[in-house]
Amino acid sequence: MSRVEQPSYTVVDSWGDVELRDYPQLIAAQVEVPGERKQAINAGFRMIADYIFGNNAPRQKIAMTAPVTQQAGEKIAMTAPVSQQASGSMWRVRFIMPSSYTLETLPAPNNPDVKIIRIPAERVAAIRFSGLAGDNSISSHRKLLLERIAQQGLTVHGEPTLAFYNPPWTLPFLRRNEILAKVSSQD
Repeated sequence: MSRVEQPSYTVVDSWGDVELRDYPQLIAAQVEVPGERKQAINAGFRMIADYIFGNNAPRQKIAMTAPVTQQAGEKIAMTAPVSQQASGSMWRVRFIMPSSYTLETLPAPNNPDVKIIRIPAERVAAIRFSGLAGDNSISSHRKLLLERIAQQGLTVHGEPTLAFYNPPWTLPFLRRNEILAKVSSQD
């Protein structure tokens, strides 16, 4: 993790284990993948990794960055009964592109499912946790983050984003995971 570029941000405030951060405008490679959360991030990761490893117009490799993010998107029509809450969801999986690129200088993806997007500057509240990012851990940290945001009189915009900073072989206690929620004041 320490050898790859991460997006810069400014910590504006903190409330215990939650940081209020300002991120600058960023550029990301993004795919939208249907299905369960774990399968969706694996499929999305593979598609974007294929792009940065050279499946693009000039066959140019792009440096890996951290984190890989995942955000729930809109619900899609169900075709059969399912037993998990995330079923029927679309998931946005993103790699933030290295800061040395612009929209104009990034190679064009060969896969039409990979989109290059601009993420506007934003303020987010973030909670960091280690370990395996299983559904129970994500749920409890998401709940805590949303409680802290409400206590500060802030409004959440959209679905929180999951951020994973480490490769799968990283020991659980060394992993860095975050949940980020875009926020604004309740003026």
